[in-house]
Amino acid sequence: MDGLLPIIFIAFVAIIVLSIFFTFVPVMLWISALASGVRVGILTLIAMRLRRVIPSRIVNPMIKAHKAGLAIDTNQLESHYLAGGNVDRVVDALVAAQRADIPLGFERAAAIDLAGRDVLEAVQMSVNPKVIETPIVAAMAKDGIEVRAKAKVTVRANIDRLVGGAGEETIIARVGEGIVTTIGSSGSHKDVLENPDRISQTVLNKGLDAGTAFEILSIDIADVDVGKNIGAQLQTDQAEADKRIAQAKAEERRAMAVATEQEMKARVQEMRAKVVEAEAEVPLAMSEALRSGKLGVMDYYNLQNLAADTSMRQSFGNTKPTEDEKK
Repeated sequence: MDGLLPIIFIAFVAIIVLSIFFTFVPVMLWISALASGVRVGILTLIAMRLRRVIPSRIVNPMIKAHKAGLAIDTNQLESHYLAGGNVDRVVDALVAAQRADIPLGFERAAAIDLAGRDVLEAVQMSVNPKVIETPIVAAMAKDGIEVRAKAKVTVRANIDRLVGGAGEETIIARVGEGIVTTIGSSGSHKDVLENPDRISQTVLNKGLDAGTAFEILSIDIADVDVGKNIGAQLQTDQAEADKRIAQAKAEERRAMAVATEQEMKARVQEMRAKVVEAEAEVPLAMSEALRSGKLGVMDYYNLQNLAADTSMRQSFGNTKPTEDEKK
């Protein structure tokens, strides 16, 4: 029993060592690569581990590239992996480009992938063009009628301009600008409705795909509708604005007239106050005249009689005639 303990211990250690070895060294991956005709040494796989590169992320795409007849070495794939690229997607794009007879090298594909674009989707779009649908674009013709149009733009990816080229948003914005320009230059909205292909021709002639990552193949107007009568609405708004201005001016004149009337009333009140004040001084003046002998008693009585006679005559003049007198 004592002699079995060292053997068990050695077997246990051996199992641990082999487990660590097979965990650290991807032997099965090396066998798969060897069976596929890809020559990758064990030391190379161990070096990948040391460089913190997952060997399967390099070997599997390399097997795929070898089967497709692409000449790619492990250094290129490792370099792209360490730069943060998607190695598997780049290899798939290279295979698809080779099948579609599209000239695309590894360096170009890696640059496109590192730029943040889907290089495989770009290759697929080069083979199968994509249709981009613009939102509804509203513009006003010269006759003041609003026209709403929606276009479908067929684009194909331009591999050479994928790095640094503008995206779909730029295409949509430029097409929308072309639609607005075409509708705005039309004399009547009927011209646009009768010939919607004018919009397509005008937009295509502008070369809107310049500086973008796409090549515009065609622009088709999917829908054209008549919107609001903007010209009539603007005239109505202008008339309403003129009405408000006239009302404001009339209110200003009314306020000035009211202010003038108030001022006149104030002046009349002031004059009445002066008259009352002057009338209040008359008895004092007469008393002074009587005391000083400038006015006699008989003169005063004659003045009172004259005032009473004047008051009587005024009352006779203000009396309205009766019905019998009118007849």
